[in-house]
Amino acid sequence: MITRRLFSLAAATALAGGIFGGAVAPTFAETDVKFTLDWKFEGPAAGFFLAQDKGYFNDEGLNVTIDTGNGSVEAIPRVATGAYQMGFGDINSLIKFLDEDKSQKVRAVMVVYERPPFSIIGRKSLGVTDDPKSLEGRKLGAPPPDGAFAQWKAFVPAAGIDETKVTIESVGFPVREPMLAQGQVDGIFGFAFSSVLNLKSQGVPADDISTILMAENGLDLYGNSILVNTDFAAENPDAVKGFLRAIAKGFADAVADPTAGAEAVMKRNEVLIKEIEVERLEMANAMNINTPYVKENGFGGIDEGKLASSIEALKISMGLKGNVGPADIFDASFLPAKEERLLP
Repeated sequence: MITRRLFSLAAATALAGGIFGGAVAPTFAETDVKFTLDWKFEGPAAGFFLAQDKGYFNDEGLNVTIDTGNGSVEAIPRVATGAYQMGFGDINSLIKFLDEDKSQKVRAVMVVYERPPFSIIGRKSLGVTDDPKSLEGRKLGAPPPDGAFAQWKAFVPAAGIDETKVTIESVGFPVREPMLAQGQVDGIFGFAFSSVLNLKSQGVPADDISTILMAENGLDLYGNSILVNTDFAAENPDAVKGFLRAIAKGFADAVADPTAGAEAVMKRNEVLIKEIEVERLEMANAMNINTPYVKENGFGGIDEGKLASSIEALKISMGLKGNVGPADIFDASFLPAKEERLLP
């Protein structure tokens, strides 16, 4: 009798499941990840949003929220303190951060900008050309937290500039491009794919805009990278690996279809102009993300020799004390296999 009742109860439970919910699937707890960008929602962030919209994070058991940032330097303490589990920030500023205190709980785990977009953007009508020497005798607007401005001290000797002939004026991010558009400064520090297109949107003719990319003028560094809080990584290694797999897929999609990438960004920032964001993303893909090195070696990894030489250059630009080496900065153990990181 007891056996028959148990059988009947099990059958009723199975029937109820079939009627009200179909087959009963196992449930898995998702890992929450708060992720901070370096800046606003713009075209180059498309890879992150495509990973979200296409379900790549969900496929890895991750519930990811993505917030805007206030500069590629500020993302670092956000992650180090645990306010965000992961973030997107300048690896060079991370090197400085850890050189000052190696116990800080943040490391880079994936390079996104294999060549940094650090640039000085000027106007030819104001005397700034693509030649770094043209900066002599000019006034440059520099936001203090800007990643490009942080490399000025190293860029000066690398490009052969007489620093005494250049005037630096501290400006805020919101007024940087407007000041150049209005001729209040002759050039500005910034990321090429942001500042160039912001100037064009303010009516500055494209043929009047000059771009001095530091990476093409003697300063061979890495740029923005995925950062992780080390406590979070130690407790959730599979979540970090899954996050990077999802990101690799998202950026591959953004390279393959910049229009879809721009549309994903515009879902979060409706004031953007689609054509501008497509162009911005295409610039970032060509100059910084899908570089010749990445095409050969895959997205996200580093050449340890390049990172070591970067640290030497940062002793000039950032006054490093020499407390850190490549192994203190970058942890490659979470990266997917090379074949999972190849971009189209």
